[in-house]
Amino acid sequence: MTTGFSSGSCRFADYFVICGLDTESGLEPDELSGENFEQSPLRRTFKSKVLAHYPDNVEWNPFDQDAVGMLCMPKGLSFRTQVDSREPQFHSFIITREDGSRTYGFALTFFEEVTSKQICSAMQTLYHMHNAEQYDILHTPTSPQGPEDQRHQHSQPRPVLHAAPAISRLQRFNSYDISRDTLYVSKCICLITPMAFAQACRKVLQQLHQAVTSPQPPPLPLESYIFNILYEVPLPPSGRSLKFSGVYGPVVCQRPSTSELPLFDFAIGEMFNLLGVENVLQLFTCALLEMQILLYSQHYQRLMTVAESITALMFPFQWQHVYVPILPASLLHFLDAPVPYLMGLHSNGQDDRTKLELPQEANLCFVDIDNHFIELPEELPQFPNKLEFIQEISEVLMSFGVSPEGNIHSSDTQAKYRFRSVDVVSDKRNGNLASPLNSFLLRENETIARLQALVKRTGVSLEKDASSNKDGRAQCDEEELKMHQLNIQVREVFANRFTQMFADYEVFVIQPSQDKESWFTNRDQMQNFDKASFLSDQPEPYLPFLSRFLETQMFASFIDSKILCHDDEEKEHTLRVFDARVDKIRMLNVRTPTLRTSMYQKCTNIEEAAIEMRVSKIDHTALHPHLLDMKIGQGRYEQGFFPRLQSDVLSTGPTSNKWTKRSAPAQWRRRDRQKQHAEHLYLDNDQREKYIQEARNLGTTIRQPKLSNLSPSVIAQTNWKFVEGLLKECRNKTKRMLVEKMGREAVELGHGEVSITGVEENTLIASLCDLLERIWSHGLQVKQGKSALWSHLLHYQESKEKKNATPGFIHDTERRKSDGGGSAMPPLKVSLIQDMRHIQNISEIKTDVGKARAWVRLSMEKKLLSRHLKQLLSDHELTKKLYKRYAFLRCDDEKEQFLYHLLSFNAVDYFCFTNVFTTIMIPYHVVVVPSKKLGGSMFTANPWVCVSGELAETGVLQVPRNTLEITFECQNLGKLTTVQMGHDNTGLYAKWLVECVMVRNEITGHTYKFPCGRWLGKGVDDGSLERILVGELMTPSTENDERMCRTPPMQQSPGMMRRFVTISPNKLNTGQIQEGVGEAINGIVKHFHKPEKERGSLTLLLCGEYGLVWALEQVFQHGFKSPRLFKNVFIWDFLGGRAVAEQREVTPDENWQSRVRHFCRFMRAINNTSRNIGKDGKFQMLVCLGARDHLLHHWIALLADCPITAQMYEDTALIKDRSLVNSLIRVLQTLQEFNITLEASLVKGVGI
Repeated sequence: MTTGFSSGSCRFADYFVICGLDTESGLEPDELSGENFEQSPLRRTFKSKVLAHYPDNVEWNPFDQDAVGMLCMPKGLSFRTQVDSREPQFHSFIITREDGSRTYGFALTFFEEVTSKQICSAMQTLYHMHNAEQYDILHTPTSPQGPEDQRHQHSQPRPVLHAAPAISRLQRFNSYDISRDTLYVSKCICLITPMAFAQACRKVLQQLHQAVTSPQPPPLPLESYIFNILYEVPLPPSGRSLKFSGVYGPVVCQRPSTSELPLFDFAIGEMFNLLGVENVLQLFTCALLEMQILLYSQHYQRLMTVAESITALMFPFQWQHVYVPILPASLLHFLDAPVPYLMGLHSNGQDDRTKLELPQEANLCFVDIDNHFIELPEELPQFPNKLEFIQEISEVLMSFGVSPEGNIHSSDTQAKYRFRSVDVVSDKRNGNLASPLNSFLLRENETIARLQALVKRTGVSLEKDASSNKDGRAQCDEEELKMHQLNIQVREVFANRFTQMFADYEVFVIQPSQDKESWFTNRDQMQNFDKASFLSDQPEPYLPFLSRFLETQMFASFIDSKILCHDDEEKEHTLRVFDARVDKIRMLNVRTPTLRTSMYQKCTNIEEAAIEMRVSKIDHTALHPHLLDMKIGQGRYEQGFFPRLQSDVLSTGPTSNKWTKRSAPAQWRRRDRQKQHAEHLYLDNDQREKYIQEARNLGTTIRQPKLSNLSPSVIAQTNWKFVEGLLKECRNKTKRMLVEKMGREAVELGHGEVSITGVEENTLIASLCDLLERIWSHGLQVKQGKSALWSHLLHYQESKEKKNATPGFIHDTERRKSDGGGSAMPPLKVSLIQDMRHIQNISEIKTDVGKARAWVRLSMEKKLLSRHLKQLLSDHELTKKLYKRYAFLRCDDEKEQFLYHLLSFNAVDYFCFTNVFTTIMIPYHVVVVPSKKLGGSMFTANPWVCVSGELAETGVLQVPRNTLEITFECQNLGKLTTVQMGHDNTGLYAKWLVECVMVRNEITGHTYKFPCGRWLGKGVDDGSLERILVGELMTPSTENDERMCRTPPMQQSPGMMRRFVTISPNKLNTGQIQEGVGEAINGIVKHFHKPEKERGSLTLLLCGEYGLVWALEQVFQHGFKSPRLFKNVFIWDFLGGRAVAEQREVTPDENWQSRVRHFCRFMRAINNTSRNIGKDGKFQMLVCLGARDHLLHHWIALLADCPITAQMYEDTALIKDRSLVNSLIRVLQTLQEFNITLEASLVKGVGI
């Protein structure tokens, strides 16, 4: 399909293979396939062998005997007797080589009579043994029956004790008697081809099989046809069709041209029929996001059809991970792989889903194809424009008569699905024919047989329809043509989604600045795509999906190949086709690349004419089969048995065939030319291929398990690769998350540009959770629950709680020394178990996977992830009990490095728990710290607090006077912003000097400090009975946070206007004051330029340390004449008193008058508020309201012109300097474009 086929091959097929029962070695049970011995011998599986393959070897595609043997007959040999149905079955498979290139196999499995006496008597012996065992079992009523017996008895249940009738029935239904029964065994013929021409190969194999079963021998010996297909039929050139001869009729195959979508020859319609559009789209989304995908079906061909269809629809992206559409039974341990995979598992049709023991399900998409059912991982984002997309696909399907819901009953899968190369085989595979179609149907011609199958199903009588061969032929090709047309239309609709979504992707590709060599060596560290800018252009609903998709390997590989291609010559096929489409779209909608709309644009360019053209006018015809140089007597065989062919004539190709001779040198010539051309452009092709491979092998070196000898050492080596891959992935993920986060914090400190969005951060954390789940499910002994990590935590919790009554603290004394806000609030104890309990108490989280994720988020937020996991893994006994020796968690060095990588998260602050679980109840602990100097012990009034956060506020909470601390529970407040505090002014001594208020979130341990350093009481300070304090998160230590390095002035709340003593040791000059105002305004402007979800606290920018209120106070403070030394001066007195009163009389101007009235209205409202706030509090309120209503610049102008200013200020004062005042007004005007919403606590009680 997508990946390049082997370059050397220019023949249609590389090998012809026969697999089956090797009579020499006899019956070997296939233990690996995991069948149990309670099954009756006929139902057990035995080892199959590759009996012959022609030619012996082909240099460009070495024969892989183990892989071919396993995939031709994935369940080994099966036996039947004459009473069982023995219809031939067709399936295809794929072998992925180390370098990612693929070979396809097409296999037809049929049954032949067993002629060997030894085998028959061996089977009889096995039956005697089996029946004896069953007899014992039936006589011990307590023990359970084998599944076979249950199946044969459920028709008429009887008490188990009546053993004799049960036994006789058992023998009758499920036995083999050498004297009475004929024994049949499965055999398989198979073509191995470089390209997937599924329909053509199916016809070839069916005609070969038919030749053996029909009473008349075929016109030529079988060798002639096989020789022809191996050596004389070339691959059709791109854009051309080719006709060659099967045994009974011509076979046509055609290949798309270089401007069309890549070759795809499976029936996509069948996938929609089996699953329905909705399910297919969900599966498609899982595949794009590189989840683990497990397909489950009784039919190998269905597994292959769904896997190939899903990967084909991803165009232009390619699946980069483990891809095994048919997982042989002996490789089941591979489901343990801790990497994304797409695998197909064969079900025996009896066990239900619950019996499947899958090692990891946290990130698994499980698709039960036969039952039309899909199980999705949690938190799967929606594909963009999903509903319109489903609508568009459904319209295409309905125009071809396929139901968008699919057929719930898979048994009549094909009923609505007329256009297929309908044939006995595919029909029987889907269980369509009621009576077995006997081989006499096949006598005439394969085409009639097909027609009869079709007719039988549609219920028309046979005589009318089988009128002429010729019409039949046309009918068949029409079926196939229809299949191709549906394929193309559906694929175009899917491809169109990507061309629309990524129409401007080239703009965001980051071209490497250095030369190719160094680009490759630093590939892991390089960003190749400007994700942040791309996402900022996308419509909001797309973000959850796109932000995750941009992190995938397939997207990175796609962009890498874009960077590596200099011109169209070099581009790989998919990229060239995709870019051509993108250009077309950009020409059609000439819109600015940055302006994205979420308007849904349907697919318009569907080029299906090309296929009809090719099929109706055949471009090439291959040589006809001819007699070979065989000795007389060779080539005869017994009817009904596929012969061992003459290897001497099939082992080498023709010497005089002009086609092969000519093309090989030409091909080499061409490759040399390409090579020179590419060297001229930095690198030759092979090297480039190698580089692309290496560049992207981030832990995905394994595309398919080695299907060869499964010795323990091979399995160990595979697992070792996985362990290394996981470690590498962990390193890359932590690095990426840190770079994003650091980038973010640097921005908040004023460096650089903002890059990460909330959606992206969530994406990165979700992918970290997935990685942890994969690590924890690698090498599990026994699986319990869907989340391996949570189940390990539960085991740990249980063992700890058994050990000691006081559970889970590392030591009772151990607290985090780094946390804490002085002695006022001792830090929380570090306890893994306690954190688990918090999660277990959250009723909103229902599933194990959800709990594990919440626990990871909480640990990240508390900066304890590495420490908790280290503690969890320090219980070596438990780890040994739960994990196999090869598991990642038992590789000590890797485990240490992994924990070390996670430790780096402690360098940054995450709020990934608080921001995600917004509706849960959280306990908070509040402590009011009175000043030590003037002890609050005499204080008689009753204090209260009200805590506000970004999400909610608490309302007034009374604080007990004697302890000054309370703990309360309320819905998550988010990050905390302000605390309002005050008292009711009762009792003899109602004056209170408060140093600060501390508030701690008892789950995340985040402690906020709200500095105050002011009095609350009438007649002291500014007479305030309540204050609004603005807080900041306490950081555990000062080294890693620059913001805390500014030492705040002693005892002053960044939230309250400082009182200013006129004789101040650090008077600011006009330049510094202007700078202060500029910085404050700048902070607010930046705040509004961030995406909404990213904005911090606006309150902090207005009222916090060095905020706008502080800056404006400096303006009014500068050059203020003090009436008496050392008396506190409050600006409010100046503003509220004389300034405006005098202003009124001065200016006749109408505009001025209205502004003055406005100003006075605000002053009055604030003065008359019912709240007991002091003068500085009132000034703060005035500034906040002025900012909200965009009036500050008017007020400054008003006050600067006021006559009293001349008396109150010295001549050097900033407010008297016209030019400075004008520049100040200009700066304040920049706030006009922002819609400032004030926190409720700031303007409570003012009705403006």
